[in-house]
Amino acid sequence: MTSDLKPASAALVLFSGGQDSTVCLAWALANYDHVETVGFDYGQRHAVELQQRPRVLSALRQSLADAAKLGDDTVLPLPALATISDTALTRDSEITFSAAGLPTTFVPGRNLLFLTYAAALAYRRGIATLVGGMCETDFSGYPDCRNDTLQSLQRTLSLGLDRMVTIETPLMFIDKAGTWALADALGGAALTELIIEETHTCYLGDRSHRHAWGYGCGTCPACDLRAKGYAAWRLSVAT
Repeated sequence: MTSDLKPASAALVLFSGGQDSTVCLAWALANYDHVETVGFDYGQRHAVELQQRPRVLSALRQSLADAAKLGDDTVLPLPALATISDTALTRDSEITFSAAGLPTTFVPGRNLLFLTYAAALAYRRGIATLVGGMCETDFSGYPDCRNDTLQSLQRTLSLGLDRMVTIETPLMFIDKAGTWALADALGGAALTELIIEETHTCYLGDRSHRHAWGYGCGTCPACDLRAKGYAAWRLSVAT
């Protein structure tokens, strides 16, 4: 049995503890009256992101003016995803490109599964809006990050739940430099510094190396994108 919709507007943010989902969480707090978060433990190689999630949430509560809107956080275990996946994000294997032309960090069905579970949780919470950090500009070729994919899933979830579900993707059409700029616009230096110090994006789970843009190995595709985006953003600020 579903609950009534929460008063005013509400959103459920898919929150991994990484840069993109942290910016999306700040965006949701600026645009909705009540915000909850959900994360997923799917046997990811960079499981350190799960350790960083509560640290990021705690820091956000202290630094953002809208933090009072932040509600419950849920972590859902999805071990079957690692069991059926053979990828560089769920195995200790080299990050390369597959015969299909996709990076081996692509976990088939991951975002589709995440959003379906999030929609089920949101249904019980009385929340109609899901917020995710998917992006076409820096999406590394992942087909489940495309706007067309998510628009189609939005319709499917709405039909399947017999209630309108909205999937918001504030990063969809901006690059990583734009993501840094959005963070700055939403929370200024406090938010950008929080992203540098507390969030985790590195696919290898490395938090032993500190760079200007944050922690990571510095060589995996996620670190490369984050570093280049940070450099481009800083250059734009300086000029």
